[in-house]
Amino acid sequence: MSNDAVSVERVIPASPEAIFELLVDPRRHRDLDGSGSVRDPKGDYERLALGSKFGMSMKIGIPYSMESTVIEFEEGRRIAWQTWPPIGKFLAGGRIWCYELEPVDGGTRVRETWDISRERQKWMVTRGRDSTRTSMEQTLENIENLCCE
Repeated sequence: MSNDAVSVERVIPASPEAIFELLVDPRRHRDLDGSGSVRDPKGDYERLALGSKFGMSMKIGIPYSMESTVIEFEEGRRIAWQTWPPIGKFLAGGRIWCYELEPVDGGTRVRETWDISRERQKWMVTRGRDSTRTSMEQTLENIENLCCE
């Protein structure tokens, strides 16, 4: 794996379909988020699909917003979105969050990848690589807890 991406994975004892339904619902992203930075979706809810755009209220110290576009979508198996600030896209943003789901014995192997290869301010976000990995591991634990309640 390149220095531009971090991946974590976990086998979750749930079906790919159940996990995918959490991922395609922006209203649930706050529940999934292991970093504690995701707040609430902005705008009307729609089930995510290829090309969907959705906004999210965020907070790391101070409140801010991000806008995302779904750039990869395979029903029940894969979803990825690219994230930008609502203004200044030419200055910052571009990271990609991807989730891949693979049925395996005992449930579903879930792989989350944070890809900064298209990030405009790579130097700024690279410093957070270790904390991002920890947050991603917590996200997968959150997904498991939500699917196995």
